[in-house]
Amino acid sequence: MPLSQELLQKIAPTGKLRASINLGNPILANKDSASGKPFGVSVDLAHAYAKKLGLDLELVVFDSAGKSVEAVTQEEADMGFFAIDPLRGEGIAFTAAYVLIEGAYLVKEDSPIQENGEVDTQGVRVVVGKGSAYDLFLSREIKLAEIVRSPTSPTVVDVFLKGAYEVAAGVRQQLESDAAKNTGLRILPGRFMVIQQAMGLPKSRGEVASRLLSEFVEEMKASGFIAESLKRHHIFGASVAPLI
Repeated sequence: MPLSQELLQKIAPTGKLRASINLGNPILANKDSASGKPFGVSVDLAHAYAKKLGLDLELVVFDSAGKSVEAVTQEEADMGFFAIDPLRGEGIAFTAAYVLIEGAYLVKEDSPIQENGEVDTQGVRVVVGKGSAYDLFLSREIKLAEIVRSPTSPTVVDVFLKGAYEVAAGVRQQLESDAAKNTGLRILPGRFMVIQQAMGLPKSRGEVASRLLSEFVEEMKASGFIAESLKRHHIFGASVAPLI
C-alpha cells in the first residue's frame, strides 16, 4: 500500500531519505578504495528502505559512531544504524536489533592479563573509540580501570600502541584485523559484551514512522536479506539477530 504524503514528509522532510552511515564499524560499512563510495550491510539496508518508501537516498557519511548518532539526534539525517544504548535512546527511537556483534579486548602478547574479568583493575588503561557502543558500555561498567578515548574506533589500536596502554577494546573483527598487522598482540578469549545493532530515527518523527522502520527490519531479517548481505560483504564477525 502506498504511503501517504503526510507520512513520507514526516519520515523524510527534505524529500530524500538521508541515511547516516558510520564508517567506524567495519562490520557495517566500509569505503571503496577506488570509488570512495561507502558499501556494506548498513548501506544495503539504507538503499532497500529508500526503495520501499519510494524515495531517493542520500548517504550522510561519518567516521565515528558518535558523529553518526549526533546527526540523527539533531535531525541532520532521517535514520541511521546504531548499537542500542539507553543514552542514545533519549533522542533516537530504535528498532529491534538486526545484527549482533561481539565486543572483545586486545592486549600485548606479554601482558599479564589473561581473562576479560581481569581488565577492570587499578592501573589498567583501556583504549576505546570515543562515543562508540563500547565507550558507552564501559563507561557504565568499568569501576577501577581508566578509560582512554581514541578519536574513532578504527584508530583504537594505533592509540593503544603509541601510548603503550594496557588494553584495547572494540569490534572483535577490527581488533583481529589489527592484530594480524602488528606482531606481539593477542585477543582475550570470549567477549565482554554483545552489541545489538539496530536502525533508528529521531524520536520526533513519531510512532507511525518508528513502527514502519521496525517492520522493515523484521522483514529484512525474515527474508534472508541481511544474512545474504553479510555473506556478500565477507563479514564473519556478526550474526543476524533473532526475529521478534
